[in-house]
Amino acid sequence: MIKKNNNNEVDGLMNTIIGKDTVFNGTLDVKGALRVDGTVKGKIICSDCVTVGSTGIVEAEIEANTAIIAGRMLGNIMTSEKIELQAKCEMEGDLKTKSLIIEQGAVFCGACNMKESKSSLGFLPPEPEKKKPIPEEEESL
Repeated sequence: MIKKNNNNEVDGLMNTIIGKDTVFNGTLDVKGALRVDGTVKGKIICSDCVTVGSTGIVEAEIEANTAIIAGRMLGNIMTSEKIELQAKCEMEGDLKTKSLIIEQGAVFCGACNMKESKSSLGFLPPEPEKKKPIPEEEESL
């Protein structure tokens, strides 16, 4: 049974599943939660949680509320809440999130940004150094 609220979005229930032997190429825009046990190449936009199962292979950019990775992921993930990299996952790409969980045994190769800013994924530039005034004694040398 799927419960719907007034604006026709699903209340956190798993309503889209990409099966183990399924291959999807393109942009996947999902209202509600998504589970990937097959292969997805392209881009995933999800209003809730994206779960990549242990048999899942994702070569895509992910934008979601939360993401749980247990399989293979190649691409950047940007979430508004949380990213969880489970023990046997292989993650290659950059992460942008408020909260990050990496279980022992997970493989992660990339950068992580946990600061809230409206800039693009990546690191903030360093602040310029302030020049110190030269003491008057040294000026006459």
